[in-house]
Amino acid sequence: MTPPEAPPVVDRRASGVLLHVTSLPGGRLGPEATRFVDWLADAGQRWWQVLPLGPPDEHGSPYASPSAFAGWRGLLARPRARVARREVEAFRERHAYWIDDWARFAGDGAVEDQVRFAREWGELREHAAARGVRLMGDIPFYIAPRGADVRAHPELFRTDLRAGVPPDAFSAAGQLWGNPTYDWPALRARGYRWWVERFRRTLELVDAARIDHFRAFVAWWAVPGGARTARAGRWHRGPGGAVVQAARAELGDVPLVAEDLGEITPAVRRLLAELELPGMRVLQFAFTGRPDNPYLPANHPERAVVYTGTHDNDTALGWWRSANEAERAAARRAFAAAGVEDGEPHRALVRLALASPARTCLVPAQDLLGLGSEARLNRPGRRRGNWSWRLRRGQLSASLAAWLREETVASGRLT
Repeated sequence: MTPPEAPPVVDRRASGVLLHVTSLPGGRLGPEATRFVDWLADAGQRWWQVLPLGPPDEHGSPYASPSAFAGWRGLLARPRARVARREVEAFRERHAYWIDDWARFAGDGAVEDQVRFAREWGELREHAAARGVRLMGDIPFYIAPRGADVRAHPELFRTDLRAGVPPDAFSAAGQLWGNPTYDWPALRARGYRWWVERFRRTLELVDAARIDHFRAFVAWWAVPGGARTARAGRWHRGPGGAVVQAARAELGDVPLVAEDLGEITPAVRRLLAELELPGMRVLQFAFTGRPDNPYLPANHPERAVVYTGTHDNDTALGWWRSANEAERAAARRAFAAAGVEDGEPHRALVRLALASPARTCLVPAQDLLGLGSEARLNRPGRRRGNWSWRLRRGQLSASLAAWLREETVASGRLT
């Protein structure tokens, strides 16, 4: 079956801001989320990217959630709002695939909390649409080892092999995440329905989604149970494009951005091309001095999303302060080639991202503010001390919005 036309994640030049809901003042939905949407609109931004919306783990990470479907009660601005019986019944009917599994796991009040989440998130999404702002979510590839999905569907998961990645730039020992891995033959025999329902749920909440660790669809790093580091793992073949194709066959357009960072092989690049999915280009990886570096702006394709950095990177200013002189010199050459002149390195990097040929540009809020490493959200490989950074009310000022709007217009991203 020929997949439908690629969805409009990169349909035009546009830009946006990466900021998780927990990084808003107060760390919740409600008025602060609405104010942030208004700030984005005033700044000429068309995207708000958030991180996964499910319940986080005990360390605050939203990438090891006990549910692939539930929204987190901790994000609610009105956690005690009244919920009518008819709302509960309607929600159960619409979400029959997963809600009872979550209710058995989470206990009394779990369904009511999901109704509240749907209500508050729906209000935010409606307001964003009215202001011309689209929401981009984030889909973790794996889920928590003892969560609702593993309990409800143990036949779909392998607990003998744990998830992780081999040694890389973030960790010399690799990263041992510890998540259960997938029994891909079992999923295939069921038409990948669990994944299709996951995409369905995601697209009820957001206009597009970044799928984390996309390369695992080609090959995934499996670490035997009992191993102390990810070094003991090896690659296993994944399902290729079958999951996305199954979702497209049932849901139509599935607007995805593929997180194609890390060890990217020709097979991963072929799958991206086959599925016509945009990948990511992170500027902090660009300044190696190699002219063929794919993260260098001159090498960015139009069908891509460019970032100054992601939630896993240091801030732009923190990166600049820790970069060696060769990296800074390479960055200055890229600035000059793009016609970027700015004495503040974080603003130069933002302007360089905006000038990229990539149609979509997303900048972490910390980089717009010129914050240092103290504002970093996550350090991969560390379990503690992450996910705590938060904006102060008024920190995103009207003058910053005016500057960003002017730069967005100049880069042809607001027409």
